[in-house]
Amino acid sequence: MKAATVIQLKKELSYRSPEELLEMCLRLSKFKKENKELLTYMLFESADEAGYIESVKNEIDLEFDAINTSSYYFIKKSVRKILRNIKKYSRYSQKKETEVELLIYFCSKLKTFKPSITRNTTLLNLYERQLALAEKIISTLHEDLQYDYRLELEDLGN
Repeated sequence: MKAATVIQLKKELSYRSPEELLEMCLRLSKFKKENKELLTYMLFESADEAGYIESVKNEIDLEFDAINTSSYYFIKKSVRKILRNIKKYSRYSQKKETEVELLIYFCSKLKTFKPSITRNTTLLNLYERQLALAEKIISTLHEDLQYDYRLELEDLGN
């Protein structure tokens, strides 16, 4: 089965009643964990973006604490998983400020991580790519926000 385009879906959804839309949303939430997480964000957390960012930061802290540090292989796997989750949570929010804040927080956690990431080229490259991505996103924000976030990035760059 070939999936319909977003335009086709939007057009078709406009013809449906609120009851049908509710039923479709609930049915969607049963199929994938990500659908349920997105609905949770839209219904409960989108009104309080700062609270959402804090809850994601707490989750990042827990994930960093759970990393198996016996070898760099396990560290790399865990760090990539954390980064994948950050990308997913940023997609839910669709706000550039949220994405930048989470990336900066991730980079600060990674920089202070023990054993040091400077001993592993892959982790160091991953860290630098995320800093570059954060810089790219910051350049699209409002000037006041750019200044604040660039100060945080400078602290990480040193």
